[in-house]
Amino acid sequence: MPKLGIKPLRRQQLIDATLRSISERGLQNTTIVSISKIAGMSSGIISHYFGGKKELIEETVSYLLDQLQQSLLERITEENPPAHIRLNLIVEANFTEFQRSLLATKTWLSFWAMSMHDPAMARLQSINSNRLHSNLLFSFKELLDPESAANAAKQTAAMIDGFWLRSALSENSEQEFIAAELLCKKFINDVIKQEISNASN
Repeated sequence: MPKLGIKPLRRQQLIDATLRSISERGLQNTTIVSISKIAGMSSGIISHYFGGKKELIEETVSYLLDQLQQSLLERITEENPPAHIRLNLIVEANFTEFQRSLLATKTWLSFWAMSMHDPAMARLQSINSNRLHSNLLFSFKELLDPESAANAAKQTAAMIDGFWLRSALSENSEQEFIAAELLCKKFINDVIKQEISNASN
């Protein structure tokens, strides 16, 4: 975590510079120097407030997680929207223009690789996965029985992550991201329709 005292604007500049450096150079070749050059700040400022590259990477990943949550909150304009609408909004929040940008995708991919070996990154990955599953489960529980809701939440989370990953690695990523969002929404709607059909029989 950064030390207290860093101004929000300066913090955001450093996060943006980190995203850009990872996008242009890759995580391995991203250094405090490369970040400081992009940000137009001295490397000493980064070391003072963040301690080093690892801590700044963690702060940048936390920013990506915050953006996911904020994107969902911005879409939920009603105080308590119907569950099927909320489920579709969860999908949309994971496929925003920012989340499918090169800055975000390259950082996410690097983060996932790091989370396999770094406890701090693994903790952030756990937060990310649990938050997605919890949001989905909360909504599915309003539509399905507990067991079906749990299965649907796991399947939908896997589809969102899987389709996002395939799209990020595709040569036609923009088209793939659009198709992926639609497929995830279709899965949700099909599950709900099937439940309604079963209940009426």
